Amino acid sequence: MRAPLDPDMFDPVCPSTLSPFRFGDKWTPLVIRCLEDGPRRFSELRVPLRGVTAKVLTTTLRNLQRDGFVSRAEHGRQVEYALTPLGRSMLGPINEACAWAEEHWDELLDAREESGRSR
Repeated sequence: MRAPLDPDMFDPVCPSTLSPFRFGDKWTPLVIRCLEDGPRRFSELRVPLRGVTAKVLTTTLRNLQRDGFVSRAEHGRQVEYALTPLGRSMLGPINEACAWAEEHWDELLDAREESGRSR
């Protein structure tokens, strides 16, 4: 028999809610990677992120700005987004996650294929 989960597992003072990793949010790490080489305008970000809607990209950028990963600078009518030092510090973990995915690529594809067959 397993022990029950601790009701204080995610205590309000625990920093777990501040986790920069938003599992299931595929756009956050991609936006961070797009900003790796310097500031970009919204329209520039839409090019490699062609599958993202304007609304989702706007929400993602606002969340990244709120969490201190991205800064927003207005230059007249143009707006640019750039990584902050905190945002730049996320490049290492993102690269590690990418390396893990590359290492387990075949297993991940096999699992998805198997899951598709069982539906």
